[in-house]
This record gives sequence, structure tokens and C-alpha cells, in this order.
Amino acid sequence: MNTPDQTTEHAAKTSSGKLYLVPCPIAPDGEPRSVLPQPNFDIIDSLDYFIVENIRSARRFLSKAGISRRIDDLLFAELNEHTAPAEIEELLKPLAAGRSAGLISEAGVPAVADPGAPLVGLCHRRGIRVIPLTGPSSIIMAVMASGLNGQSFAFNGYLPVKAPERIRAIRQFERRAVSERQTQLFIEAPYRNTGLWRDLLATCSPATRLTVAADITAPDEYIVTRSVGEWRKLPVPEIAKRPAIFAIGI
Repeated sequence: MNTPDQTTEHAAKTSSGKLYLVPCPIAPDGEPRSVLPQPNFDIIDSLDYFIVENIRSARRFLSKAGISRRIDDLLFAELNEHTAPAEIEELLKPLAAGRSAGLISEAGVPAVADPGAPLVGLCHRRGIRVIPLTGPSSIIMAVMASGLNGQSFAFNGYLPVKAPERIRAIRQFERRAVSERQTQLFIEAPYRNTGLWRDLLATCSPATRLTVAADITAPDEYIVTRSVGEWRKLPVPEIAKRPAIFAIGI
């Protein structure tokens, strides 16, 4: 027999709309149909409400995806780092009324290293069904292509901006990579990639393996793993101002 809470949750799930997590290409100029499966487009075509990190880029993505509806007939709402918690509640009102929505990140999959995560969490608390769609994740693709440990890995987001704190963070991640045999991944603002690269080479042990994965899925994709000692003998890779993920391991 269902408890009252279970009955209420079931009623909410059956009467509410669904939240679809809609991936998009990682590369800014990527073609949606080259990286996303056909079932995604069927679902996108069924939606007229999209919660997005950036309306302009979301409209461009949907236009390239060949959505059957007129873009101007769609409802868009922005959810980014500037969105207040009270505004997130407002974004869910159409779903509570039975209207399904698509959550679109600026690049790759939504809600992973992305401001969409609080919306997904709120959906669970409100009994609204969340459905993730298949698509490219730069984090997973970097792990796949790195040759580092894919059984145990951690994504640590951005490193500290100030040099002393960043150096301490790099040493901490390297210790974890060695002691736990856990691959450590992190990102940086593209214009600071080169500075981070120099800090990594100056801080890490020569035996530590270091992966740089830049412009994943783009025509000029660059994914290379070498030991820090090997990297020190080479010129700095061309990673300035390119979206990149870095990984260290053994």
C-alpha cells in the first residue's frame, strides 16, 4: 500500500510535464546531427519550452538542429550563474502545469559543470520526472581518450586563480592521483590555459602523466597524454584561448 507521500509524489509525476536534459555540440560550430542521435531530435521537436544557459546560442543550436517549429514560437527562459534561487522556482511553474521542457547548456551535456544542476535537483524535490538524453560530455570524452584510470576519476572544476593557491591545489590533486590511483580532471578559463600549463609542468613530478584535451569534437581537436618529464622537453601546445580539460594520473 502506498503511503500518502508516495501517492502525492506519484500524482505529481503523472500530472507534471517532464524535464529533458538536451545535450548540444561541445564545439561552438559543431553540427548537431553529427554528434547527437536521431531520437534526440524527435524529442526536441515535441517541445516548445526551453530553459537555457544562453538564449542566443540555444536558438542557434535549435535552428541548426532543424527543429520543425518556428524558433520565434518557442518559449525561452535563461538559467545561468546570475539566476537567483527564487527565479528557479518560477522556471518550474510551466512544468508543474503539465508543460514539458528542455534544459540546454552552453556546450555539451546540461547540469554537469553547468548552472542547470539546481533546476534538476528542484525537479526531484517537486516530483517532476527528469530524462537525460544521450550526447557528448567533454569530461567523459577526455577520460576515455586519456589512457589514464577510467575506473576511478574526479572532476574538480576550476582551479584557484591566485598562483599560491593554485600550486597547492595542483600538489593536492597529484597526491590524490598517486595515493588513490584516481585520475584528477580540471578546467581553466581558456585565456589562462597557458599559465596553468606552466604551473603544472613546474609543480608535478616528471613521472606524473598529464593529459590536455582541447576543442573536443571540433575539427582541430587536440588530445595528448605524456609524462610531465616528456612535456618539459617540448614546446607549449597550442592551447591558448581554446576550451580544454586537463587530467593528471599515473
